[in-house]
Amino acid sequence: MSARLLVRLAVVLGAVAAAVAVAGAPAAAHPLGNFSVNQYHGLRLYPDRVEDHAVVDFAEIPTVQERGVVDGDGDGTVTDAERSAYAARECPTLAAAVTVTADGHTLRWTVAASSFTDVPASGGLSTTRLTCTLTAALATPATVGVTTRYHVDRVGWREITAIGDGVALPGSPVPAASTTDELRRYPDDLLSSPLDVRSVSLRVVPGAASSSPSAAAALPAAPSFLARAERTLRDLAGGRLTPLVGVLAVLLALVLGAGHAALPGHGKTVMAAYLAGRRGRPRDAVLVGATVTASHTGAVLLAGLVLSLSASLAGETLLAYLGMASGVLVTAVGIGMLATARRARPHHGHTHSHGHGHHHAHDHGDHGHSHGPQERRGRLALVGMGLAGGLVPSPSALVVLLGAVALGRTAFGVGLVVAYGLGMAATLTAAGLVLVRLRDRWRPERRWPRLARLAPSLTGALVLLVGLSLAARAVLTVA
Repeated sequence: MSARLLVRLAVVLGAVAAAVAVAGAPAAAHPLGNFSVNQYHGLRLYPDRVEDHAVVDFAEIPTVQERGVVDGDGDGTVTDAERSAYAARECPTLAAAVTVTADGHTLRWTVAASSFTDVPASGGLSTTRLTCTLTAALATPATVGVTTRYHVDRVGWREITAIGDGVALPGSPVPAASTTDELRRYPDDLLSSPLDVRSVSLRVVPGAASSSPSAAAALPAAPSFLARAERTLRDLAGGRLTPLVGVLAVLLALVLGAGHAALPGHGKTVMAAYLAGRRGRPRDAVLVGATVTASHTGAVLLAGLVLSLSASLAGETLLAYLGMASGVLVTAVGIGMLATARRARPHHGHTHSHGHGHHHAHDHGDHGHSHGPQERRGRLALVGMGLAGGLVPSPSALVVLLGAVALGRTAFGVGLVVAYGLGMAATLTAAGLVLVRLRDRWRPERRWPRLARLAPSLTGALVLLVGLSLAARAVLTVA
């Protein structure tokens, strides 16, 4: 391992924990993540034809999924001949998905050139670029429309540019130069609102030839601390494996998991509501953390297996289904909390009618007997929250696992995923313990006894609403 990588790792380990809560979504080579399929269509219009320089940039996970299709003989090695054959098959598919019209009449694309190349990425994985040059006959003047429906089911950056050569494009709604240098780099100021241009209508009239503009000067996005740490982990997992590298990779996976859990999501709202409203104990927070570790590790392994075996299933679709299951679990926990609160109302009214001494004895005995089922239901609710918090796998952990598997280091990759889950569990457990400590010191039931009696119902309703919103968001993603 190089000294530069060691220094980089040391800086990251010191900075990630402090910066992670405000790091936000990490900037990366692909603005919409490792699942994305990004597209660029560079239109050039001539007096007699229209050309489309189409580029498709497959991120790491779609590249892994497509590898079995590219590797025609299935020997595990993709040759130049297999890449050329794949491009020759896929470019006509792309051409069929890109509609071009002139004054409302459909034109027919011809594939003039095709190529498919690997671009080395971190962690032993690679990304791929499919390049297709399409051409269609055109009589000008005309109104030309182009619409792409290629991989509409995949999340990704979609960009269209247009330039005239011997013709003019008055009022063109798209730029003449690529903002991303044809998907090679993504400007930082556009990452928060990625381009999604799927169609364009151009008025083509005779005119002076346009000069070919140079590519837009787009600076690479400045990666956040969390993004640097993720990249370093992938470099460690995909580099030369030594005991020192292995230990550093595990430590970094722990830090990354902890940082990932500090970001929005992972059931922290639900856990806070439960521990505050149900008088949770420290061991309840530990149970949630342990369940998160198990569920996240299992989810990453399951997602890695499914995505490796299927080239047609979109990674974001799989995550949406897992998100739907997470929402259903949280909804079930909320319903259970409301049902428990409803059953508890008559019991609490009965105990308050007794004297203080008898009330204490009765309450103690009740906890030894009739509260047994309630305790079991409480533990099931905690397990359900832990499952919901870890059920949606981190794409970064998934990329690390797939990269390790590609290099024949499956056990090492699984170990890093487990460490990642333990880091998540540590953050969630610490958050739960802090919540329990604050609630014990604050004693809201003494300050606002009426509100305290309503707390189980209110928190149950909050958990139910969170679960329904998670499930609805996942359904909308799938739809």
